[in-house]
Amino acid sequence: MPKAKNQTPETSAVLPTTGYSRMSQLLPYLPIAKSTVEKWVKEGRFPAPVKLSSTVTCWKNEDIHAWLNNLATMQQPAANDE
Repeated sequence: MPKAKNQTPETSAVLPTTGYSRMSQLLPYLPIAKSTVEKWVKEGRFPAPVKLSSTVTCWKNEDIHAWLNNLATMQQPAANDE
C-alpha cells in the first residue's frame, strides 16, 4: 500500500547524506512548512535550491543536514556555568 502524501517517514528511513532531494522528499524531515521554506530561501535563512532543469528544483542533502544540525545546536539550552 502506498504511503499517504505528507505522511511522516518510517522510523528507519533517514534523509540521505549525499545527493539531491526535491521539496516533497524533504518536507517530512523539516520542522517547517513548504511556504516557510520558500520564504526562508528568499531571506537566506534556508539553503538555496539547485535548479537541475527548467522543471526540476532540488536541494543538496548535505546543505539540509548542515541546516538541521545548526538548528538543533541553536535550540539546545546553554550550559550553566555554575
